[in-house]
Amino acid sequence: MSLFYRKIEGGTTPVLILHGVFGSSDNWLTVSKKIASTEHTVYLIDQRNHGRSPHSDRLDYPSMAADLREFIEKEHLQDPILIGHSMGGKTVMEYVVRWPDEVKKLVVIDIAPKAYAVHHTRLLEGLSSISLPDLTSRQEADEILSGFEPSPVVRQFLLKNLFKNEHNAFEWRFNLPVLKTDMPLIGKAITTERPLTLPTLFIRGAKSDYILDNDWSEIKKMFPEATLVTIPDAGHWVQAEQPALFLEALLKWL
Repeated sequence: MSLFYRKIEGGTTPVLILHGVFGSSDNWLTVSKKIASTEHTVYLIDQRNHGRSPHSDRLDYPSMAADLREFIEKEHLQDPILIGHSMGGKTVMEYVVRWPDEVKKLVVIDIAPKAYAVHHTRLLEGLSSISLPDLTSRQEADEILSGFEPSPVVRQFLLKNLFKNEHNAFEWRFNLPVLKTDMPLIGKAITTERPLTLPTLFIRGAKSDYILDNDWSEIKKMFPEATLVTIPDAGHWVQAEQPALFLEALLKWL
């Protein structure tokens, strides 16, 4: 699948950033400019069924890793650094399981390779309750969604995916029907029979429960060269909640 991407020129080392579920390349524009200023060229990628990339009837990690490989080959990138947040973190882990010798470094943000139970059911109910043909404004969508999600920040993040098409009608940029059916696949574990020895950085938020202390021993078995950095006063959206501390940790390690 040919993926939509944004490219920020900055140097010879390619850095590819993959967003999480419900997200898009837009979420990483500010951070990526800082990374590009340190002699890296950054590629912000919309994963399938998200952003401006094509929709399909599959949303699983083998498919998304294959999309990423197609992108790397098409752009003729050598020894890229892969960065992934949440769902994107599992995509890049799946990539190095399949092609371990083609990546220079790996950065995984606030996700472990373990399996996770489906926990976006309420958000999906809220999004599904918005009747796009009858929708008159973004404010109306926010009011409907507030009955399912109390956080204005989370609602604003979700509603960034709402846009008007050429017929002036509202649409979602993400593929909501496939998100509803394939969400269990997003929680699946990433597994391998051999350790992955490339330099790897895991970044977690101190207020997040996605990477627990007792997860680290299993992570180290899979990624024996891994380093863990915990960002204080940050939840799951580490790069958005504490951008300065996140960038400091990331750029120091890179």
